[in-house]
Amino acid sequence: MKKIKSALISVFNKDRIDEICTHLSSNNVTIYSTGGTYKYISNLGISVKKVEDLTSYPSILNGRVKTLHPKIFGGILKTNSESDIEDSKNYDIPNIDLVIVDLYPFAETVKNTKNHDEIIEKIDIGGVSLIRAAAKNYENVVCVSSSSQYEKLIEILKDDCSTDISTRKNLASEAFKKSSDYDFKIFSYLNKESVENKSVIRELRYGENPHQKGRFIGNIDEYITQLSGKDISYNNLLDIDSSLDLLGDLKSKKSIFLIHKHNNPCGLAIRESVLEAYEDALSCDNISAFGGILTSNRTIDKISAGQIDKLFFEILIAPDFDDEALTILKSKKNRIIIKLNKIPSKSIHSRSCLNGFLEQDVDNKIEDFHDFKVVTNKSPDNKNSDDLVIASIIAKHTKSNCIVIVKDQQLIGSGMGQVSRIDALDQAIEKSKRFGFELRDSSLASDAFFPFSDCVEISHKNGIDSIVQPGGSVRDQDSIDFCNKNKMSMVFSGIRHFRH
Repeated sequence: MKKIKSALISVFNKDRIDEICTHLSSNNVTIYSTGGTYKYISNLGISVKKVEDLTSYPSILNGRVKTLHPKIFGGILKTNSESDIEDSKNYDIPNIDLVIVDLYPFAETVKNTKNHDEIIEKIDIGGVSLIRAAAKNYENVVCVSSSSQYEKLIEILKDDCSTDISTRKNLASEAFKKSSDYDFKIFSYLNKESVENKSVIRELRYGENPHQKGRFIGNIDEYITQLSGKDISYNNLLDIDSSLDLLGDLKSKKSIFLIHKHNNPCGLAIRESVLEAYEDALSCDNISAFGGILTSNRTIDKISAGQIDKLFFEILIAPDFDDEALTILKSKKNRIIIKLNKIPSKSIHSRSCLNGFLEQDVDNKIEDFHDFKVVTNKSPDNKNSDDLVIASIIAKHTKSNCIVIVKDQQLIGSGMGQVSRIDALDQAIEKSKRFGFELRDSSLASDAFFPFSDCVEISHKNGIDSIVQPGGSVRDQDSIDFCNKNKMSMVFSGIRHFRH
């Protein structure tokens, strides 16, 4: 546990700062502040030191530069190393082990005015810098990066004014997310300016349908390089995006091969070689694979290319291709061959809605088996454990309502985009049987909880041995009881992955 002995406070939103400062003062915590925050705390009658007195440098450039000084950042970034301690003595750098920042309201300013100069002035520089510095040094510093965390801080101060490393690390993680989201909002505003100035990156052949115009705005070449084939279309890009999102979530040292159709995975296998992975992915549903998007995490060799060439497909994506493989694959002029440079990393998902836009954080949650809670008497064995994780990840990338069935690290059945979870399950089971798969000892994932035990009962009737679902239904126990009675294993992920 680390005791808070000093704090730097620089906030725009001062709600509850009086309560926080009262607790800090009662714990004999030295408080540093500047500008409007200093005046506010001082007017409360609480002892507070000016940052300007500490740095011997005034606030300059109309307040744009206040905290950007070596004494401040030295106090935040210093560690317990001998050299840092020596530097602190030599340059009279104070200890700062709590940083409280609430950033300028940039997004709110964008909503409330069209005055560009006013908006630019609400880009916080010092605050973001303080957050990043404190979060980087979370082993020694508590970083409070938003007024939404004040309640958590007050509970810490009420207790004994101490924090453990886990709490500081969690706050640091939230701080970097806050910083990232803040920067993205600035980017979106400035990028919108360039788009409004007609800086469109790429006009597409058409949109979702031939009567719709389509365009892509962004730097596509950073992530993919087209090696041959016709121009990439709007629908192609949606499928490419879906495939790369799923590939990015699958962590395996083996060969992964994916087949996508209409933004949904219809084939997936993880095997020792690219050829084995391709053949098993294709066997999942060789009908839907016709005209599909194929993706591999490994270089495509000549032998694999020879087999892949037999299939009619739209796009093949891989990190690289052997020269002989490329010659085979380029034989059909319209076939799109893409070299994957890197998988995109996203933080925000946006879409049009009514006369505006919806925006949300990207679903970046990836479960490992250690994240699951075993809720039945029987625990999944090692094979089922791996399959449950893979099934859960595939379900995350499949249109809701969905059911995904995996066996031996191969997708063998899926039901997607259904209005009923039973319909999704029936579709997944029927499809797996139609393509000749044995369901016994397979593993099933649902993107949301089972409201009744009916899906578990249908699964058991068809030989499915293990299930992962979020849990959270008022009738969860019915499903658990049925599994226990019939020697099935079930785990709860605690995470819902709707995909609309």
